[in-house]
Amino acid sequence: MVWFDADGYWLSRLLFKEGLAAIYLAAFLVAVNQFRPLIGDGGMLPARRYLAGSPWQRSPSVFHVHYSDRFFAVVAWCGVALSGLALFGLVDRLPLPLAMLGWLLLWGLYLSIVNVGQLWYSFGWESLLLEVGLLAVFAGNWDTAPPLLTLLLLRWLLFRLEFGAGLIKIRGDPCWRDLTCLNYHHETQPMPGPLSWYFHHLPRPLHKVEVAGNHFTQLIVPFFLFAPQPVAGGAAGIMVLTQLWLVASGNFAWLNWLAIVLGLSVLPDAFWVFVLPVSSPSGVGSAPPWFVILVVAVTVAVVALSYRPARNMFSSHQMMNASFDPWHLVNTYGAFGHITKIRREIVVEGCSDAHPGPDSEWLAYEFRGKPGDLRRRPRQFAPYHLRLDWLMWFAAISPGYAASWFGAFVTRLLEGDRATLKLLHHNPFPNAPPAAIRARTFRYRFTTPAERRETGAWWFRSLEGEFCPPVSRRSAH
Repeated sequence: MVWFDADGYWLSRLLFKEGLAAIYLAAFLVAVNQFRPLIGDGGMLPARRYLAGSPWQRSPSVFHVHYSDRFFAVVAWCGVALSGLALFGLVDRLPLPLAMLGWLLLWGLYLSIVNVGQLWYSFGWESLLLEVGLLAVFAGNWDTAPPLLTLLLLRWLLFRLEFGAGLIKIRGDPCWRDLTCLNYHHETQPMPGPLSWYFHHLPRPLHKVEVAGNHFTQLIVPFFLFAPQPVAGGAAGIMVLTQLWLVASGNFAWLNWLAIVLGLSVLPDAFWVFVLPVSSPSGVGSAPPWFVILVVAVTVAVVALSYRPARNMFSSHQMMNASFDPWHLVNTYGAFGHITKIRREIVVEGCSDAHPGPDSEWLAYEFRGKPGDLRRRPRQFAPYHLRLDWLMWFAAISPGYAASWFGAFVTRLLEGDRATLKLLHHNPFPNAPPAAIRARTFRYRFTTPAERRETGAWWFRSLEGEFCPPVSRRSAH
């Protein structure tokens, strides 16, 4: 059908879906590697206990039928295998109904994980991955032309993602309006990357240019996504470049990469032919009538479900990263409406003395991503997501974020729990667990260039106070 098929977007659809498959792969690998200490039966927030108090209607998941750590591992590994097949293009080589089923299974498996993940899966990019993943089901396969309606729904999602983020900033912290937020953000963001120190030390006028460029990209450029080509492609290209800047300056799991793959779906094949030695195949067929009816129905449903997210965007009480249904079908997005001006870190330490005194030696546990050792350069982890490290950042802002799980974390360190220790970069007690654990809050800041040359340290810190008093093995039980 002439009106249904989007001519000139076959390569764009291919790159979009393969990029999405790579993100799915990262997300399922995170689940495989981290679920036992986080939500396993011996974890800090056990999924089995959550399922007992949460009905299917509130958290649809295959784990309502059956939960065990072994079954969760099977589900996560199936997600890894299926996303790997999709990454190599094998899923879309299948007949259209089977290709759709493959993408639907990816969505359903990840939905099942998110809906039992509790606080560990409370990030906006979980809903974003599910919303993008469901639209990918209706993007067609290798043998069919991309549906125009699905491409427009992807643009509508990219619009909501960018424009919602821009609105929540311009309405939020005054530093977004006076263009000074990036004087702080590169240093205080949840998980700095290897270049964040350098970004932080850019000249202040350039920080203002960064903020102004962000406002332009998020508040003005999104409207051009619905213009004819090449304007729409140019708007998407600006967004992609901005997201790559964010990738270089920090670690935000797969949030930036999802925005990038959405942007790729807007760039026409003419652009890809210009930059890559590839071309779309000949003989791509039109979609069968049943698929047309299905895509039209999905489009009508998304338009109807968009009412609440759209109303939220234009509300003076705009929520960020909110889902309006347990299926995460059409969501609202936005982050960093408020910028923290001071970086605080919780340093967790252990001691071998059964009764620690003033002269006892305390050794620090080192996390994989969050700052600890002053001389350890921040690492690049995104799109991989370090869930414990992120919640430690939130806990340093407000202890309430840690109320439900930090005590269990301390207990598992005192027990020398191997699964929990695998979440960390360094265990200072390799031979036997400590007799006591404490946690203290420090104020961290990046060293100045002069301090960096003199000490070799990336960070400077000063003690602020106690986060958790010493806990012994006996008192932990």
